[in-house]
Amino acid sequence: MKQLSKTYNPKKIESKIYYLWEKSGFFNPDKLPKRHKKPYTILLPPPNVTGSLHMGHALNATIQDILIRQKRLEGFKTLWLPGTDHAGIATQNVVEKELKKEGKTRFDLGRKRLIEKIWQWKEKYGDVILDQLKKLGASCDWSRTRFTLDKEYADAVKKAFLYYYKKGWIYRGKRVINWCRRCATSLSELELEYKQERGTLWYIRYPLKKPEKKLKEKYVVVATTRPETMLGDTAVAVNPKDKRYKSLVGQKIILPLVNREIPIVADNLVDPKFGTGAVKVTSAHNLTDYQISLKHKLPLIQIINEGGKLTKKVPSLYHGLSVEEARKKIISNLEELNLIQKSEPYFHQLPYCYRCDTKIEILPSEQWFLKMDKLAKKAITPVKKGKVKFYPKNFKKTYLDWLENVRDWCISRQLWWGHKIPLKGENDVLDTWFSSALWPFATLGWPQKTKDLETFYPSDVLSTARDIIHLWVVRMMFSGIELMKKNPFKRVYIHPIVLTRTGQRMSKSLGTGINPLDLIEKYGADATRFGLAWQIMGGQDMKFVEDNIIMGKKFCNKIWNASRFVLMQTKGLKSKKQNYDLNFQTRNLTLADRKILKSLNKTIGLVNKYLENFLFGKATHALYDFFWHDFCDKYIEISKSQILEAKYQKETKKILLYILSVSLVLLHPFIPFITEEIYQTLPLKKKRGCLMIEKWPSSQIIRDS
Repeated sequence: MKQLSKTYNPKKIESKIYYLWEKSGFFNPDKLPKRHKKPYTILLPPPNVTGSLHMGHALNATIQDILIRQKRLEGFKTLWLPGTDHAGIATQNVVEKELKKEGKTRFDLGRKRLIEKIWQWKEKYGDVILDQLKKLGASCDWSRTRFTLDKEYADAVKKAFLYYYKKGWIYRGKRVINWCRRCATSLSELELEYKQERGTLWYIRYPLKKPEKKLKEKYVVVATTRPETMLGDTAVAVNPKDKRYKSLVGQKIILPLVNREIPIVADNLVDPKFGTGAVKVTSAHNLTDYQISLKHKLPLIQIINEGGKLTKKVPSLYHGLSVEEARKKIISNLEELNLIQKSEPYFHQLPYCYRCDTKIEILPSEQWFLKMDKLAKKAITPVKKGKVKFYPKNFKKTYLDWLENVRDWCISRQLWWGHKIPLKGENDVLDTWFSSALWPFATLGWPQKTKDLETFYPSDVLSTARDIIHLWVVRMMFSGIELMKKNPFKRVYIHPIVLTRTGQRMSKSLGTGINPLDLIEKYGADATRFGLAWQIMGGQDMKFVEDNIIMGKKFCNKIWNASRFVLMQTKGLKSKKQNYDLNFQTRNLTLADRKILKSLNKTIGLVNKYLENFLFGKATHALYDFFWHDFCDKYIEISKSQILEAKYQKETKKILLYILSVSLVLLHPFIPFITEEIYQTLPLKKKRGCLMIEKWPSSQIIRDS
């Protein structure tokens, strides 16, 4: 029988154990033993092919692996299906940056050669993050790995697009959209990152065409942070309940610098507390203004082009200026005309591209849209009825609030890398989220009627972050309901966001990121997993503390040393029955024996309850407290004297082996490497080859008599 070394060294065992698991084939549900019948599915949220493992990935992968390993031990036919997303904007940007170093652009290469170059990059680097997940111990079925640009997946995307198009739910139209100058593509509002910046609020006098005699002022003062867009104003708007402007609604204003007449309109979208309560309506360059313009049938005057330059729709004085240049010149000209009443500092949130960090322009563009009214209702119903549940519960409201106010989805992107829109003459590609919305069933072979689709759809649990509830969860929901006629998952767990110890966002560029691979190298994968799970205590912002990883390492050492003690005491002892059934005479139990067995029973119940409700931190704490304090500190110490007494020796040894073997199973989902290594040395008669397919323990009845 194999012996445990004197000290625990994760570097020596982790790669060896992972090889054992892969060789066993048990990551694949089709190769599990016959008792594994009922399917249980988790789909790995596909990381971008440009990505490398960060703390958010590590946390979510740990959570999913805990769930899948527990269900595998419970006898489920478990599938944890991995894959990667082509990430249109991010991946094309990576390759274009490489080209820039050579003094070239994508246009120098042309579409065909650029796509070839991106494929070459993907083949070289695209699976890096999946290999990193293996170091963490992820027990995914790698034989089923999918990529959102696989041929079969591409067929699914085309099928979905044409399905919506034939129903009349996909249409092409000119709408005001978010535009990234750097990426030269449209973006949905969900693909923006907002940054608070200090700007200026200018108060500009807009002359009334026919000033009222009873009013001293001949102007309406409008407050704005973007004076450069006033050249495209189509109205001035006030709130209909604002008594200050009631008599002015319907009158005309002479737009400064342009000398064009525009109306004063009343609209509920205007905040009477902002500035003077009167706002400029630039319908082509502000999303709220665009909504106002639709209601009041105002024209759409585009004065900023895709490159961020002013168009010929403005006075010639400003033709071709950048937005920044135009602002300076317009302010100067307004000051010369005494049309600026005042200016003051103003902090506001400005949108940036979530990929390249370029400030967004709002402008009109011909794009493809997916109608959302009917799809939104389909996605709302199962959540309201409780057929799809959110954990924590408050995210149900986050999900529903957005859907109840949703706009049509702009699904086209002006990129070359991605799923080309399958209509003649189209060069645009589909939004990356359009393809990832099909992830729960396209990964299983849809639109073909495959065995995997029949067996593993819908999935059981989706574990993801709160920042993509609208980007991804909502879209998977309506896609599954519409195309599969079934909800894509039963439960949605929203895991915490990992922040620094001081509460900052983790970011490589800001120098606040922590590489989980460094933690694995330093402390081992088990310690890293344990320390992460330990900190999931219900809050949605998890301030990462490395001390907990160190504690995880110490706990692994404690398990190792306790196991060595038990193995030395039970040398030559063989369990005759099933591994985890009680195999000793209860009438011969001491008070200490009964206490540890009752404590174990309680722990089994707690771990089951906590994992069922995604309380990973509480489950981790319960296991730690039982093993370290109840088993090691108390029972093992008492067992040393009991073993010396002939009356109790045999039963004590059996209890030691029983407690250890059950503990290893309970701990395995959290710290799989060390538990598997120790399991391989246990003197159990009926072992199953790997701990990962042992039987999850149930509570035993311990009578006091």
